[in-house]
Amino acid sequence: MALGLPSVLVGSWTDDDAATGVTVVLPPPGTLGAMAVRGGAPGTREAAALSSTGAGVECHGVVLCGNSVFGLSAADGVVRWCASQGRGLDIRDSIVPVVGAAVVYDIQSPDSERPTAAAGWAACEAASADEPATGRVGVGRGCTIGKVAGRDFAVPGWLGAAVERSGDVVVGALVAVNALGDVIDTDGTVLAGCTAPPGAERYPHDPVEAIPGFTGRGTEEPESPERGNTTIGCLVTNARLTKPEACRAVDLAHTGIARAIEPPHTNFDGDALFLLATGEVDTQPDLVAMLGAAAVARAIRSEIVS
Repeated sequence: MALGLPSVLVGSWTDDDAATGVTVVLPPPGTLGAMAVRGGAPGTREAAALSSTGAGVECHGVVLCGNSVFGLSAADGVVRWCASQGRGLDIRDSIVPVVGAAVVYDIQSPDSERPTAAAGWAACEAASADEPATGRVGVGRGCTIGKVAGRDFAVPGWLGAAVERSGDVVVGALVAVNALGDVIDTDGTVLAGCTAPPGAERYPHDPVEAIPGFTGRGTEEPESPERGNTTIGCLVTNARLTKPEACRAVDLAHTGIARAIEPPHTNFDGDALFLLATGEVDTQPDLVAMLGAAAVARAIRSEIVS
């Protein structure tokens, strides 16, 4: 089942030629949505409504997109698909879906094909309750990690998934790993990341200006890397939570990013997590946060270690 919950659907659309993609998470009706951002450079949709200060409660879908802000066009297709299926708020006889989205930067060139609304629709059509495809698919297709010494020393990233349980409580995590930093094991060992030789300048030990070709484009003056990295994801749980509890839990689930990526949450990352709570099991919000952090860390490491 998708992320440990039979009522949740996950689907992906992948463009291998442009090395980008879209992944959607579609929860059952009545699901509560929340979001927390800890990175310094996020690209998002409905972040304000789903944040701790927003009035939004119900969420009808989450979209994880490649192609930076251009990829947000895919969310339009998800909104239209949800409306066509009757998934949304009933406002004045209209179905209005609340669809959150976050992006990673994976643009290969200015001429690369962009994900469109049709890509979002296609990801919804592909969505199922089966265990989701992971690796270099969907939003994970163009991800890279280990860019602390410049993009020339980066390695491919991925889309990872993991599920944690405690009694009847289930928390699943789907994470696109496109971090500036390296992926590390529980003991701090680098599992995958920067391939620069010893002694090379690395951020944040050295300033960005001291790192040749920080963006990997060979320019004499390094371009801003702030849109080039991010770890984004969606957690799902069967827990019954209030909006403040859900926002607190998803914020604490960012601990999983800090456990598995070094350095995490930099000014050049847009780290953002969504939480979808289907509301079937009573429990403590702190348990959801603890399981969420563990699931996020395992999802990030899942394509490297079992």
